[in-house]
Amino acid sequence: QVQLVESGGGLVQPGGSLRLSCAASGSILSSYGVNWYRQAPGKQRELVATITSGSSTIYVDSVKGRFTISRDNAKNTVSLQMNSLKPEDTAAYYCNARKLTTYGIMDYWGKGTLVTVSS
Repeated sequence: QVQLVESGGGLVQPGGSLRLSCAASGSILSSYGVNWYRQAPGKQRELVATITSGSSTIYVDSVKGRFTISRDNAKNTVSLQMNSLKPEDTAAYYCNARKLTTYGIMDYWGKGTLVTVSS
């Protein structure tokens, strides 16, 4: 069982930066692919960024060049550095860890952290 806890959300002005962190306990996060999703009010959950177990990264077009996903294996965390934030980045951000095993797909979620971009 993996427990994921997100932190780092808050209120920031447009153009500002935030760094979200996803801390894992119960398992080694480096063996999982980790995704950051977000969900704005009234909208569907959207995949924002992925880091694979091999540390390849993938981003949705709307955040390319502004967001960076990274791992800190010593701390068993995955971070999302968000720069040049826009009001449309306002959402609850969720960390997801996923791994395919011989028993099936292991899929874990955090409870989310709220990001509000507003002047």
